Formats: sequence, structure tokens, C-alpha cells
Amino acid sequence: MSGGRVVAVLGFSVRGGGGLHPVCAARVETAAGVARDDDVIVLSGWARTPGERSEAELMRGAWTGPAARLVLDDGATHTAQNAAHVTQVARRIGAREIIVVTSRWHAPRAGVAFRALLRDTRIAVSLAPAGDGLSLRGMAREAVVWPVFGIQLARARRRR
Repeated sequence: MSGGRVVAVLGFSVRGGGGLHPVCAARVETAAGVARDDDVIVLSGWARTPGERSEAELMRGAWTGPAARLVLDDGATHTAQNAAHVTQVARRIGAREIIVVTSRWHAPRAGVAFRALLRDTRIAVSLAPAGDGLSLRGMAREAVVWPVFGIQLARARRRR
């Protein structure tokens, strides 16, 4: 498939959650609404608790949208790794666009990561914020994570 779209669904979980977190479920639902039959869907997220199913596997179990191809990325432990893994898929298939599905409070950081890793390409990045509203807890988490994010992104750029 050349010139298509990748819909990237970024996972979310909490330690000991034991199932698909409602934040992650909202992301999957939003992705199903924007996905088309010929899109490649990348479900990206790790298993926060050893021995549990990964966020990617849980999202696959909840997927109800169309997809010519579902790709599971269960190795990404943070946003920069999500972006690095998804952009590799996009480059490999010759995608022209990546639609990043995440929460509203997480979308700014995710957008920065994807655009930074695609700076040398013509692959467009658009954001599809999930309908989970603005979370004060999520925004507080983002404020704490931004300082570390620069280091994570620099590592992801070197590894690609």
C-alpha cells in the first residue's frame, strides 16, 4: 500500500488496571470513527504490569472499526516511542498521512513527537483528539512529563 493513511491509536493504562482503561477505550472509539477500510491501524502501547496483556492487545480486543490491516506495537512505553514505532510503519508502507488518536490533554505532546520524527518527510500529521474531555489529572500529568519528554524524543530520533 503506497500513499495511504496510518491511524495511530496511542495506549493508556494505569498500573494494576487489569483491562482496557476508559481513557484508552475513548481513543479506540474515536479511531474507529475516523478509520477507513484502506487505512493501516497501529495500536501502540505496552503492558504496564508484567504478565498482563499489553495496551495494544487490549485495544485490538475492543476494535470495532474498519481496517485492511491492524498492526500491534506492544513495545512502546512512552509517547516518543509510540511516535518512533508508528513513523517507521508509515515510512515502510509509503503513507502520506498519519492520524494520531489520543486524548485532548495529550495531543500537543504527541503532535510534537510525530512531527519531529517526520521532519525530513512529506508525511502529514493530524490529530484526532478522543472525546474524553479535558482532564485535570491528565493535564497535571502532562506538566510533569514535558521536562523528561525532550530526552525521550532525542533518544527516539537517534534510534531511527
